[in-house]
Amino acid sequence: MTNNQDFLSVLNARSQGIFRRLVERYLETGEPVGSRQLSQALDISLSPASVRNVMADLEDLGLIAAPHTSAGRAPTQSGLRFFVDAMLEVGAVNEEERRAITQNFEGVAHHEKVEDVLTQASQVLSGLSRGAGLVMAPKADVVLKHIEFVQLEKNLAMAVMVGEDGHVENRVFSTPPGLTMSELAQASNYLSSFVAGHTLREALQQMEKAQQRQQSELDHLTNSLVEAGLATLSKDNNDASPTLIVRGRANLINDTMANEELDRVRQLFDELESKKAIIDLLSDTRDADGVRIFIGSENKLFSLSGSSVILSPFTDHNDKVVGVVGVIGPTRLNYARIVPAVDYTAHVVSKLIHKRG
Repeated sequence: MTNNQDFLSVLNARSQGIFRRLVERYLETGEPVGSRQLSQALDISLSPASVRNVMADLEDLGLIAAPHTSAGRAPTQSGLRFFVDAMLEVGAVNEEERRAITQNFEGVAHHEKVEDVLTQASQVLSGLSRGAGLVMAPKADVVLKHIEFVQLEKNLAMAVMVGEDGHVENRVFSTPPGLTMSELAQASNYLSSFVAGHTLREALQQMEKAQQRQQSELDHLTNSLVEAGLATLSKDNNDASPTLIVRGRANLINDTMANEELDRVRQLFDELESKKAIIDLLSDTRDADGVRIFIGSENKLFSLSGSSVILSPFTDHNDKVVGVVGVIGPTRLNYARIVPAVDYTAHVVSKLIHKRG
């Protein structure tokens, strides 16, 4: 069993109720839960023996386990993930907590430095969760000197960006299936002329303009060839890219100009196809932000300490995600309370940043 739908398909209502209560009890106390405790805490009347039978099934599924030699059971990482994704009931932040969060930002509401707001956000979340507040500051549009892509795994790569001021930033992002190391190297070489002396945003805008110019030239040439009866355009329903079909007699003509045009059209098709892939790659690099709940070893940075990380995005005055705020704490965090608190804190941070726009 590997995903929530699999678990839901084999757990009946009684099993789900027992699992939910076991997790809730564990999150409250941090202690493994025994069958007798569960039988007393359930809304339905079940003997400890019946509860033990269900717990055995949950253990076989890998949702719970016995820590050390304890007689009780605690949710596994997979169990917590299933609970958070499929069973967690998250409400809104109550009025008292909402007011407390907002009041905590009053001292920095008029500060010019965004860093002051983010520092306060970290302190607020730390106090709310009794864990550590986490802030990823907005990404500055650094003027770049060099960019290079490094393949990490099959569908994962890292962009290494060196700024003109010597600052180095790494961003990890997913790559399209089948992308090779040599293609990443080609992309790095091609981007060097666009990136040097520009921000990522500026480089992307330049590349898109260059692609538009080539597309315009391609449209003009292909129309000329089609009108002359030398070629036809075919478009597959499953493919948004048109294909130029050169008619037999066009391959036999001796008109030098026509041959040159055909060669240029073929070259433009190839270039546009490869440039589009590189533009997509650069876009993925620029937008390599994500919001997730990491539990245990899902987060390589905190896996050894058995921690969870809850992140929520904040935006700039253009409603673009520019960073995240969050909480790092034990896996038995009170998710139902902290998830909405983190989201609301991110909302407050966004509002304060919007005012500076």
